[in-house]
Amino acid sequence: MNMSYAWCMPNHQTFKIKPVGEFIRKHLPDGLILDPFANRPSDFGAITNDINPAADTDFHMDALSFLKMYDDNSIDGILFDPPYTPRQLKECYDNIGQTLHDAKSSVWSNWRIEIARVLKPGGVCLSFGFNSVGIGKTRGFEKAHLLIVCHGGQHNDTMCLLETKLETH
Repeated sequence: MNMSYAWCMPNHQTFKIKPVGEFIRKHLPDGLILDPFANRPSDFGAITNDINPAADTDFHMDALSFLKMYDDNSIDGILFDPPYTPRQLKECYDNIGQTLHDAKSSVWSNWRIEIARVLKPGGVCLSFGFNSVGIGKTRGFEKAHLLIVCHGGQHNDTMCLLETKLETH
């Protein structure tokens, strides 16, 4: 696995952070791309979704329901930029007047299961967060590149992980 490091000021819109945007442009394949947590239109040609009905996205669904709309092995790439913590997840729901019923780790696991199901063999998942877990080897993915973006001493780093779905699993 390749690793790289960059420094840049933080931005609540992850993809607007310069090294993150460059990472996406470098690694995102052509074809059908999904962004289940977009909160705004895509700069990367993705079909966008956000649970917030005020977001300017193609769909306004829970991310799991959004991913379940797609057939097995039908997607070329996924931008996986969910809320990074249970607190952030709860805030997303609270901000739109909904109640979050599950902020346990199972919610992230369920998203990963659906991503593994819909991505084509050879497809790419770009994951963003405070850790480098990604979709995972047990779900048939191989880590290829990890970019660590430092935002200074008072902020958590952003991990940007490129994984490819293996041909056989």
